[in-house]
Amino acid sequence: MGLLRSDLNGRMIYPEPIDHFDRLPDSLLLFIFNNIGDVKALGRCSLVSRRFHTLVPQVDNVVVRVDCVISDDDSTSSSTSSGCSSDKSRHPISSLFRLVFSGLLKPFQSITQFISISSKRGASSSSAVLDDGDDFDKSVVTHHSPTQVLKNFNEIKLLRVELPSGELGIDDGVLLKWRAEFGSTLDNCIILGAASVIEPVGSSSSGCSVENVDGNGENDNGSIPDSFYTNGGLKLRVVWTISSLIAASARHYLLQPIVAEHKTLDSLVLTDADGQGVLCMNREQLEELRVKPLSASSASKRTLVPALNMRLWYAPHLELPDGTVLKGATLVAIRPSEQPKKEVVGADGNWVEAAFEEPYGTAARMLVKRRTYCLEMNSF
Repeated sequence: MGLLRSDLNGRMIYPEPIDHFDRLPDSLLLFIFNNIGDVKALGRCSLVSRRFHTLVPQVDNVVVRVDCVISDDDSTSSSTSSGCSSDKSRHPISSLFRLVFSGLLKPFQSITQFISISSKRGASSSSAVLDDGDDFDKSVVTHHSPTQVLKNFNEIKLLRVELPSGELGIDDGVLLKWRAEFGSTLDNCIILGAASVIEPVGSSSSGCSVENVDGNGENDNGSIPDSFYTNGGLKLRVVWTISSLIAASARHYLLQPIVAEHKTLDSLVLTDADGQGVLCMNREQLEELRVKPLSASSASKRTLVPALNMRLWYAPHLELPDGTVLKGATLVAIRPSEQPKKEVVGADGNWVEAAFEEPYGTAARMLVKRRTYCLEMNSF
């Protein structure tokens, strides 16, 4: 606190008030902003002051939560707020979508107006301009691509984009999760599915088990029962696999402009609020996409899926340590045919075992101990 002093006429002179917040170093403010992460909240922070407006673009950890998804065949009229509700029952092919962000750029546009105000208008005029930002037509929902939303950030290292829901329409009670890694094309994909999930009711089981009887009363000796081929079980797993690969390749296609523009990226994750699918890219994979352009599918806006080698594991009844039971549990490990084969157990098998969070990581580790079935799939 400054000391009081008097002028030549004996009048007291009070020191200028000190804003202690201004004494915080930029590094501490950036640490706080990086822990906020959410792009909407950061946009609002940039409205606070000129200093914040300067620091926000330097944030290196950004999370973008998508408000709604509009499929390619939606009409313009459907891009209103009422048309942004997620329809998870649509056919997997319609998951070839484009992302739209509702109102995310408005905070950055408003702060630009705020900074450009001439000093002669004073502080009272500043709030008026911010009010002008609220005079936008609220009956119209504006949408912006991911590239537009992120163009204000120039130091992003960690980027996470979250869709409002998974693209694949599945029945209630069915489990379907996938995780894929891409460079310029698919590097690997893990899919875990189950026809039904029975949650534990009482206390957790003391261990994990795979019962020796399948749903049709046939012995389970580690092999896929004959009923799996005759009751549509195999066909359903093929649909799961193709649909998951289409969803993953569509997500990858949409990320290309972001990867090209933000060369500081070390990690990029595109997930969804349901936890259905996760697409990951590390620094090496991101650089590969910049150097080697992706091959797009001629039929739709997605990355071409190369010829694949697949390994499949199946258990009619899989009980996890926490008591959860997976009926018709299926694990599929996928890699391009041209890549060298990776083991799925031991030191080289972490790419399968670490694909899912618990309890599903345990399910994957249990399934890979069973008999392995090898399949191949052509490029599509």
